[in-house]
Amino acid sequence: MKRRQYGHIYKTHLFGRPTVRVMGVENVRHILLGEHRLVAVHWPASVRIILGSGCLSNLHDVKHKHRKKVIMKAFSREALEHYTPVIQEEVCACLKQWLLASSASGTCLLVYPEVKHLMFRIAMRILLGFQPNEAGSKSEQQLVDTFEEMIRNLFSLPIYAPFSGLYKGLKARNVIHAKIEEIIRVKLAEKEPSNGYKDVLQLLIEHTQSRGEQLNMQELKESATELLFGGHETTASAATSLLTYLSLHPKVLQKVRKELQEKGLLGNCSQEKLLGMEVLEQLKYTGCVVKETIRLSPPVPGGFRVALKTFELNGYQIPKGWNVIYSISDTHSVAELFTNKEEFNPDRFMAPFPEDASRFSFIPFGGGLRSCVGKEFAKLLLKIFTVELARNCDWQLLNGPPVMKTGPTVYPADNLPTKFTTFKG
Repeated sequence: MKRRQYGHIYKTHLFGRPTVRVMGVENVRHILLGEHRLVAVHWPASVRIILGSGCLSNLHDVKHKHRKKVIMKAFSREALEHYTPVIQEEVCACLKQWLLASSASGTCLLVYPEVKHLMFRIAMRILLGFQPNEAGSKSEQQLVDTFEEMIRNLFSLPIYAPFSGLYKGLKARNVIHAKIEEIIRVKLAEKEPSNGYKDVLQLLIEHTQSRGEQLNMQELKESATELLFGGHETTASAATSLLTYLSLHPKVLQKVRKELQEKGLLGNCSQEKLLGMEVLEQLKYTGCVVKETIRLSPPVPGGFRVALKTFELNGYQIPKGWNVIYSISDTHSVAELFTNKEEFNPDRFMAPFPEDASRFSFIPFGGGLRSCVGKEFAKLLLKIFTVELARNCDWQLLNGPPVMKTGPTVYPADNLPTKFTTFKG
């Protein structure tokens, strides 16, 4: 509504501060490539307080560059190859539970909470090297609930008083930090990682030790908490949207299954087949389904910056010190690169776009120096989820197309009640 009324750049107020909202390919390009020169990352005060100054999102300049370089090692192709069987194991186990629950009780499942639980387990195992308890156990559920409490209060007024959002967010954060500290101390006592590969947390610990620095427990806890947030909240949002779009567009689901059949991944004899990186890379159409999902429903709606100096953007003056929000979802909506923008059409990604044209027309993972470090991990996870969902399940959305909300990621307001049945092939 505001976009139609005011255009692609307009002034608003958010969290008590004057803010400029920016969208459109060229405008966003200017902001994302202006990091450290025109703008700097600047999340709301509550986010900075709860996540902490030691996490990647709140670091600047050289510190940000070094930390990102270390974390990127955990998302190399070799590392992703190690993660693939873990992801497949967790997704398959989860889908079996959904099918059993649906067949036993005949009732629906609320998909969004279930997917969040699944993605939390995967993030704990892969990013922190933590072996969680049996799925659905009381201790695991308490950990998930605590993390959800922290996320619910992440964007709140910076008022620290009993029962305020910030107070509840910090209280939950401290419980998460205590659990992460336990994991860190176990890792410090181990000579070799027990899971056979080095997770992100292990790499951060080794990096600190190799530089001869004193181990900063607080920074490690903050980094791990941020990784859990980025590694499960956003992927849960995207996976829920994937399931929604595939249900609403059965012809797309049929094309996914046709591609799986052509690769020998559909049918009873293929159900236990491990999905390696080479096999997944051959699933071009399935990859396009993932891309089209995060084009229409990017999990993170945008990013926060602050103007380092007064500058002009497309004829508008942005004063120094004002907040700047670049919008991912709105930029996708107005990008001239895409035709029939509101239509769910994965085929649009089958032919490659001109690189320069698509660079800032399709930005589900942000862009520039602060593009998402885990984007390849996210795409891998979502592809595996799509494959296993398509070859194991049929499903029906009981309330039809959901109303979507944002807080802080995109999610269905009704939690997506869904009935699952076994796919017979």
